Amino acid sequence: MARTLIGTRGGESTLITSYTATGASWRKHGYLIGRLAQMVPTLLLILLAAFILLQLAPGDMAQVLAGEAGGGSPEYMASLRQSFGLDQPLYMQFWLYLQNVLSGNLGFSFRNNTSVIELIGARLGPTILLAASGLLIAVLTGGFFGALAATHRGQPIDRLIGMVALLIYATPGFLLGIGLMLTFAVALPWLPVSGFVDAYGVESPWLHVASVTRHLVLPAVTLGALHSAVYVRFTRGAMLEIYGQDHVRTARSKGLSTRRISVRHVLRNALLPLVTVIGMQTGALLSGAILVETVFAWPGLGRLAFEAMQQRDYNLLAGLILCSGMLVMVINLIVDLLYTLLDPRVRLQ
Repeated sequence: MARTLIGTRGGESTLITSYTATGASWRKHGYLIGRLAQMVPTLLLILLAAFILLQLAPGDMAQVLAGEAGGGSPEYMASLRQSFGLDQPLYMQFWLYLQNVLSGNLGFSFRNNTSVIELIGARLGPTILLAASGLLIAVLTGGFFGALAATHRGQPIDRLIGMVALLIYATPGFLLGIGLMLTFAVALPWLPVSGFVDAYGVESPWLHVASVTRHLVLPAVTLGALHSAVYVRFTRGAMLEIYGQDHVRTARSKGLSTRRISVRHVLRNALLPLVTVIGMQTGALLSGAILVETVFAWPGLGRLAFEAMQQRDYNLLAGLILCSGMLVMVINLIVDLLYTLLDPRVRLQ
């Protein structure tokens, strides 16, 4: 009946298709609006946590300024506290802090003599580059070796992959980074030890890109290896579970090759829970970047947070907490949207 209707009334069929596409578009926009609305309470909680951090820290902004200037009279301290609103009740201070953040003012870093938002903006790019490269390495290597272990279950290669994954997972991140540094930067001087780009000889854009890539290899491999061990075990377990389902047995009964079954029927279905794990480990990826950036002197948000803790730059720390929380929320939203691309059965609601 549906074919007869489409064949005899093509215009009506086009109208139905148009309505369907419009409904899907409205559902997607409604889902995005709903998720953005859900982010508002989380963002307020992050702002509250950053504000509490400022309050729990020893001293306040007036004392920091007075200490930088070599001291100050009680009248000078009182005028400073009044200018920054520190003489008001805590709820008024939080309201002023909330207004400043919503207006794009995250405060001023007196240690670096610049605004917090400028510092974060200058370091955000290298962190995103490192995290994205590490995640790509982790997903590709973890997915590949996890699938290889699942297709050779119980064989020596399966046990070898499991042992290596467990060894990498149990190795501390700083120790893995130092080991790679000693191997590929000291014993075999193939890659630079630390930094973001060479100081000299990078006048052209291509040489600049090549220099950044060489500096990126070791920290990205370190960060990716730490998470690839998790993805290896998870991919193997998810694929073994799917191997026992009915549609895989049906594909085998049809005479399909093992490779085709593994790629099209098993690995593809195992990607959806793997994406879920990737979204859940976003926070761990960013926290791991702090350690990796410190070891390799990578100029990202992680190293900036380490420097802020050393310098007791509490305004900068609060801004970094807010920025990291927003990054985690945005990445989780992107992961949810990826579900519809990996599995057409998933509908945004």
